Amino acid sequence: MPQGQPTVVPDDGLTTRQRRNKPLLVVHTGDGKGKSTAAFGLALRGWNQGWNIGVFQFVKSAKWRIGEQTVLERLGRLHEETGEGGPVEWHKMGSGWSWTRKHGDSEDHAAAAVEGWAEIKRRLAEQTHDLLVLDEFTYPLAWGWIDVEDVVTALRERPGRQHVIITGRRAAPQLLEAADLVTEMTKVKHPMDAGQKGQRGIEW
Repeated sequence: MPQGQPTVVPDDGLTTRQRRNKPLLVVHTGDGKGKSTAAFGLALRGWNQGWNIGVFQFVKSAKWRIGEQTVLERLGRLHEETGEGGPVEWHKMGSGWSWTRKHGDSEDHAAAAVEGWAEIKRRLAEQTHDLLVLDEFTYPLAWGWIDVEDVVTALRERPGRQHVIITGRRAAPQLLEAADLVTEMTKVKHPMDAGQKGQRGIEW
């Protein structure tokens, strides 16, 4: 894509403007580091455009707070105070879902994931967010907690102009086929391979 120009112009009956503004389904997958980081970077871009941002984390503990959450939530408060940027919501599976305060153990994770997906479907139907980040969403799909076909159908049929980013390893083939943009992070080398643990500011 030299100078941002597409290599193909499809015969789809759309104008250049309509095609340019189509909402995207984005998947970041693969074994390499940076899938979530890239998604949160897009969330920052969206916030700067005044978009309503919704982040939903499906695997990370509700007690674990990553740096991007702190930054985006502060930006959400800045929006509330000054009108700059857009609103931000951040939810984590289980007790982290804001619409349910149940405290469970690992046996409740599948039910929590189903409940989280049901809430996301409701928000898609109501066009609550301009950008949804479904972080580590590939895992409950791979584990059979959430039906892949239901997800693909809901995302393909989502109304309005809602961008969706999904992260996680081993993305389902159906999800890759439905996506408009797929990036596979390939690990070439990682500090953990040499016995180095995660660092503050790098991993969280």
